[in-house]
Amino acid sequence: GAAVVRKTLADLRADDGRTWEEQKKLTEIPAPPYKEAVRAQYMLKRFREAGLKDATIDTEGNVLGLRKGGGGPKLVVSAHMDTVFKEGTDVKVKEIDGRFHAPGIADNTRGLVALLSVIGTMNANNVRTVGDVLFMATVGEEELGNLRGVKALFRDHKDIDGFISIDGTPIDRVTNTAAGSHRYEVVFKGPGGHSFRHFGLPSAIQAMGRAVAKISDLETPAMPKTTFTVGTVQGGTSVNAIAGEARMAVDMRSSNNAELAKIDAKIQAAVKEGVAEENRRWKSDQITAVTSLIGDRPAGGTPADAKIVQAWRRSIATLGREVKTLSDGSTDSNIAMSL
Repeated sequence: GAAVVRKTLADLRADDGRTWEEQKKLTEIPAPPYKEAVRAQYMLKRFREAGLKDATIDTEGNVLGLRKGGGGPKLVVSAHMDTVFKEGTDVKVKEIDGRFHAPGIADNTRGLVALLSVIGTMNANNVRTVGDVLFMATVGEEELGNLRGVKALFRDHKDIDGFISIDGTPIDRVTNTAAGSHRYEVVFKGPGGHSFRHFGLPSAIQAMGRAVAKISDLETPAMPKTTFTVGTVQGGTSVNAIAGEARMAVDMRSSNNAELAKIDAKIQAAVKEGVAEENRRWKSDQITAVTSLIGDRPAGGTPADAKIVQAWRRSIATLGREVKTLSDGSTDSNIAMSL
């Protein structure tokens, strides 16, 4: 009843000090992309200690713990384990002028310890839910993880009715619009050669440069918000060599799948035009480009008046905060919002 809920909320607040200490501890367990296993073992141990005795790690590396309820809808409550920081990054928590600093201390270690606090507090107060709650610590949310953890969840579990992702620290933000994205690696290849002896041969870098220039001139709508960037470029071997290979990584996003498809097509065309122009300039056909999809996240959305959005807003209100605007973003929730 209401008294149990009030007691549980009070206990969650009281648990904040312990949660913060665990957050610092968990931050110092590295979890770079595709290397979340050590952190997963910690989360598995803590799921079980918090009362989810049958918690397990699935084939993708997600940590799953089911809390049984009645026969109502099944809700997933998740937080991602991976961080954006590469292997070898110093993740020691440091206090500087009263503030704590460390890679990944907020995104998303805070979400993980919040998950643990909720599990423990619900079990301590014997909170009974209408339906089952599947708690989940996911892999593959960041960068080229490509939402692999949540994709595996929805592939293997067909009985999910609701999905919540706790991600980051702003407690007054609710994301109900999923920004979809496509990411490509484009590899340009050519004959290569010496800059003086072989002058007249086409260059892989120059072809890439032509493509980048065309991409930078593309226009996209402000609404639905649609974006693009050439994130990284590399190529060549020395200053006096005609580049035989160059590559770039391109990111494009939109909260609308149709607009995402449009900017995708324009960028693909820009690559082809860059190759054609470089070959034409040097009367050659030796420059080629191969485009590989390295990231694919669907767009989607949940209506502002949906029960799950309203429930989340009311939860935030219990903390004395107000959600002034709903936001968009790319999170584990993309998959659920796209269905």
